[in-house]
Amino acid sequence: MKFLAITLIAHGPDPLTGKTKSTTQRFREVVDQAVLAEELGFDGFGVGERHERPFISSSPPVVLSHIAARTSRIRLFTAVTTLSLLDPVRAYEDYATLDHLSGGRLELIIGKGNGSAQARLFHVTPEDQWDRNREGYELFRRLWREDKVTWEGRFRPSLTDAETWPRPLQQPIRVWHGSATSKASVDLAARYGDPLFSANVTNPIEPYAELIDYYRERWVHYGHDPADALVGAGSAGYYAARTSQEAIATYRPIYDARVALLRTVGVEPVFPTLEDAIERSSILVGSPQQIIEKVLRYHERFGHEVMHISADRDGLTPAQHRATLELFQSEIAPVLRKEIPSRPFPDPPAIPENAETPKSTETPQSPATSIGELA
Repeated sequence: MKFLAITLIAHGPDPLTGKTKSTTQRFREVVDQAVLAEELGFDGFGVGERHERPFISSSPPVVLSHIAARTSRIRLFTAVTTLSLLDPVRAYEDYATLDHLSGGRLELIIGKGNGSAQARLFHVTPEDQWDRNREGYELFRRLWREDKVTWEGRFRPSLTDAETWPRPLQQPIRVWHGSATSKASVDLAARYGDPLFSANVTNPIEPYAELIDYYRERWVHYGHDPADALVGAGSAGYYAARTSQEAIATYRPIYDARVALLRTVGVEPVFPTLEDAIERSSILVGSPQQIIEKVLRYHERFGHEVMHISADRDGLTPAQHRATLELFQSEIAPVLRKEIPSRPFPDPPAIPENAETPKSTETPQSPATSIGELA
């Protein structure tokens, strides 16, 4: 099994102290978390994309570019890239650039995203959000693979022999499809032979398992080898300690604060107590052995090879946060890697030396004309 640490970069008061870091501090904390994840041996680090409070993850390519400069091995993920909101051309340019800056360590998880405020911000409606996601991905996919693209769709101006720069380092890039509630994203993943990443956060196991089953059915329907289907899954929280009693005692006030926050905004939690969440949700709180057994139980239903845990402290002290991640890598991950074989992540491509710049068929502009047009 492979392991990702992921953050949506929520920005709000600490659930226990009530203090709020500055925006600058929060971004620096995320970068430090990615450096720690690489140090401890995580396979990937992911940054979400949201365009509404309490999140400040509206620009994952920028955050991941900084992380790329501070790391050398760990693969970098988006979680998710909201193609229903974005111009696919601009998204391609950002991520093709990041592909080079990261040395080909980039992977995308795409999805329509959620949140009514960000949908209003980008004038996306419930009626067209899935069509936007599908159309955006189909164009993005072509832009990544083709040097010139002629295309026409519903939601952006058409393209005629359009060239996009820079051309990417990875060809192709692996794109996962984030799935939470809808068969539309699942079908899109299966149609193109792409891996699926189940959110697996808000509800009990069965709704997510049903979508993964549907993915495997559609995978075969579209003519793919069943053995090639690849699934990842999330978790709703993580804290491990030497004993379950210690883990629950430490995490209970954090969980209770989360429940109280949901109720203040009018949302009744699906799992009202920590004990209920441990029993029925994907949250991983307990001793190393308890967490291993729970992941194996989920794997029996999902057949997933990749799992994410939260990269955020979520109310833990820095010492507690580091200690529990170290415990994960020393006692939990080795067992799960052995028990759940997984295919290797793509190796970064070799970086070409002295590559030739493609020749343009257009008449070159004089320097003065080019500079003038930028003014």
